Amino acid sequence: MPLDPQAKAFLDQAAASGAPPFSQMTVQQARDALGALFAPKGPREPVKSVEDRVVNAGGVKLPVRIYIPEGKGPLPILVFFHGGGWVVGNCESHDTPCRSLANGAGCIVVSVDYRLAPEHKFPAPAEDCYAATKWAALNAAGFGGDPKRIAVGGDSAGGNLAAAVAQMATDRGAPTLAFQLLIYPVTDYGYATASYRNNAEGYLLTKDSMQWFWNHYLQSESDGQNPYASPLRGQRLSNLPPALVITAEFDPLRDEGEAYATKMKQAGVSVTYTDYKGMIHGFLSLADIMDQGKQAVKEACTQLRAAFAKGE
Repeated sequence: MPLDPQAKAFLDQAAASGAPPFSQMTVQQARDALGALFAPKGPREPVKSVEDRVVNAGGVKLPVRIYIPEGKGPLPILVFFHGGGWVVGNCESHDTPCRSLANGAGCIVVSVDYRLAPEHKFPAPAEDCYAATKWAALNAAGFGGDPKRIAVGGDSAGGNLAAAVAQMATDRGAPTLAFQLLIYPVTDYGYATASYRNNAEGYLLTKDSMQWFWNHYLQSESDGQNPYASPLRGQRLSNLPPALVITAEFDPLRDEGEAYATKMKQAGVSVTYTDYKGMIHGFLSLADIMDQGKQAVKEACTQLRAAFAKGE
């Protein structure tokens, strides 16, 4: 399909701004740029309560932002990991989708401000996200959550971290997860897919930027073989929780997202895979200007509600 007109208008505006790709920025410049790109525009969607706190997770003090929607508790929980190539992004950059997911899925969202690379390379961000998920399970009662109904989710590098946490939880025996929401996830350290060749540049996320992100994240090339860095390389997938995998047609990461969905299905996991035609990487965070972003949020909320209902 051709590029969606709303995505094209966004890309044309981005090109006109003259902003360089992440791969040509310093780490701080990239962090500032992503913050500006995804910062909430206009009034924020109301949620019953939003609280910033710092929790002790795995011996690390991690900031989290807890979104509690209207509803009779205890409520199910989505532990959410923001995107940004493990290098950029924070709770604020992903405030908009977290509010929409909390309200739409009727669940508490615990957004995790995990430590970033290159200051904290693999496996620190993944271990932070696993520790935060364990913290949410152990402390759910303290914020009105149901420890028996916990999902993990995230976009891009956050989708990578959610997939890694799901594998960690299975490998380590806890916590039990109800669902994984993987939004255009990074699943493999490599650049040889057709979607990398066809969408290498011109569609917001570039191949050069992904190489820049991976180079900051990994301590060595061999780390890229680790399934907690490259979930597609995991060999013990049969006990993973059900998943929704969302990809975008004009995204370098499309094929590896589809490949992970396929591999989980082959292992017997219940997986819904949706490729949004004409869309680009990041479109769900741009739901305020892209109708298919709104549609993807709605699909995610529907799937989360169904998964949580099974645990009631």
